[in-house]
Amino acid sequence: MTASPGGGGGLPGPYGSSGGGANLADILERVLDKGIVIAGDIKINLLDIELLTIKLRLIVASVDKAKEMGIDWWEQDPALSSGARHKELAKENAELRRRLDELESQGVLEPAEKESREPRN
Repeated sequence: MTASPGGGGGLPGPYGSSGGGANLADILERVLDKGIVIAGDIKINLLDIELLTIKLRLIVASVDKAKEMGIDWWEQDPALSSGARHKELAKENAELRRRLDELESQGVLEPAEKESREPRN
């Protein structure tokens, strides 16, 4: 007589081998589709004096679900988005041009040649 894996009387089979169990991919897909929020606070007190408070918030979701919830901070972060980086550089360039024009109009600097100050594409 032989015992079937996961059958009665023997050792249980490996994780996920039972018919009704969900595997890791299914669980991950479900979490990313629905999203999950984990929140917690850490407070360090010494003699009833609060020394440090750390608030932790973790959201695990797919990019599509996060956008659906109105979370899109990575699109505005220059370290994560080339579009945001380009906007930040264009804004900085415009500000520097404005300041240079102001200094030239005050006579602090001699006007530079217009051709050398044209933006490059």
